[in-house]
Amino acid sequence: MTTNRTFTMLKPDAVQNGHIGAILAQINKAGFKIIAMKYTRLSAETAGEFYAVHKERPFYKDLVSFMSSGPIVAAILEKDNAVDDFRKLIGATDPSKAEAGTIRNLFAKSIDANAVHGSDSDENAGIEGNFFFSGLERF
Repeated sequence: MTTNRTFTMLKPDAVQNGHIGAILAQINKAGFKIIAMKYTRLSAETAGEFYAVHKERPFYKDLVSFMSSGPIVAAILEKDNAVDDFRKLIGATDPSKAEAGTIRNLFAKSIDANAVHGSDSDENAGIEGNFFFSGLERF
């Protein structure tokens, strides 16, 4: 089922490097409406729960450590074709392969510190948004 919402996180590297405003400006410029947003910090336990789908992957432990290393900004975004359009906006996971002008091309430093998370499907967008936000936190 296609929806018009997606989930994103501005990762600790983007927050630490002072890119929150610039990334949110790119998101707004691309026509996304922010439905819910919070500035928070994940514990290792919470990061582990969020990324549990990757638990058996070799990078899981480093991912959890990185995602709990500093504050993040979590948000639910709304736009027609939200998941696909947001994936195009953020660019390839490896910023050296991301198209010019994409968020990762502009703000990411490496495949690990790649500035932003974006849901990869409508189903995951719902799951991920529900992980961070109650119904009362969505506008």
